[in-house]
Amino acid sequence: MAGPLTATDVRRLRLRALLLTGARGRQGDDAAAGDAGAVARVVGHLGAMQAQDAASALWSLGVRLPGATEEDVRAALARGEAIRTWPMRGTIHLVPPRDAAWMTALMSPRPRAAAAARRAQLGLDDATVERGAEVLLEALRGRRLTRSACLDALAGAGIPTDGQRGYHVIVDAAQAGAVCMVAQEGKEQVFARLDEAAPEPHRPSREEALASLARRYVRSHGPVAVADLARWTGLPLRDCRAGIAAAGDAVATVETEAGPMLASPDVLEAGAPAERAVLALPGFDELVLGYADRTAQLPRERETAVVPGGNGVFRSTFVRDGLVVGTWRRTLTAAQVRVEAHDLTGLSPRDRARCESALAPYAAYLGRDLRVAWA
Repeated sequence: MAGPLTATDVRRLRLRALLLTGARGRQGDDAAAGDAGAVARVVGHLGAMQAQDAASALWSLGVRLPGATEEDVRAALARGEAIRTWPMRGTIHLVPPRDAAWMTALMSPRPRAAAAARRAQLGLDDATVERGAEVLLEALRGRRLTRSACLDALAGAGIPTDGQRGYHVIVDAAQAGAVCMVAQEGKEQVFARLDEAAPEPHRPSREEALASLARRYVRSHGPVAVADLARWTGLPLRDCRAGIAAAGDAVATVETEAGPMLASPDVLEAGAPAERAVLALPGFDELVLGYADRTAQLPRERETAVVPGGNGVFRSTFVRDGLVVGTWRRTLTAAQVRVEAHDLTGLSPRDRARCESALAPYAAYLGRDLRVAWA
């Protein structure tokens, strides 16, 4: 591209990097979206995907795999194509199983240290938390347990679980690389030992790990700034800069109107997508959550509508040509998905119709009829 990239160029390239254009997660592969390996390819490309909310995480995969159903995605996760754990920033992400151990080892020390004060307030000392991890490892040996069953095992061993104490013990055990989530049963998280869910872990050196994070993040989110990588990983800027340097030719510097950014040479060569699609994305999608500065796709004046009260709960969004233009909420019945749509920009009747059409793949993914009402 000649001249510095505009904000429009940046958000369009980000759509391509995030697998939100064209064939998306197929990556040139002719396999059907529901075939074995499709979910693994998407998660592997992105490196890690926000998965704090299970339903949102499932649709973040589904929207990148046109034609896939919710059952397809759940089946892939049940096969172990990705697992959920707390590798970075103290939040749940989907990650490739073989990468979970080194990711948590590299990125969890800071959030674990930050959570220590809260654990102390709850009366949980380090010895109790460490004992909790041992109890969970034994309880999960050769089997999987719901969160409730894990809490019962902790309580049976004399470890307090009331309030948030049991959950803090489980989260720390995951951040320590002992346990992980392997399924969701209704509203219940299902846990397993990490060494059983991922029996062949990759063990890169620290330099290799930092390079891998930088390479994956830039290729799947770029163009980005170093501050975006630091926010995504939760690592210090010095580690992020070291990772970028170690990534070598896999990361290219590109001039933008907002200053120098980093991008994958492959994405730059492919260029901005020609399509100007409208997408219906879940609330916690990487397009919105994956950046320190998300203003290219979410102008600041619209942030309060997407994150009301700044409480960290992100609403589902309509995205037109990479730009957030509305939000939506779903209500499920046995036969329908009912959507309440909110216009943030004064959309034309044609664009409202395009937003409604963007919800059709979601309804098909759920196997339900669609009903849309604009608030």
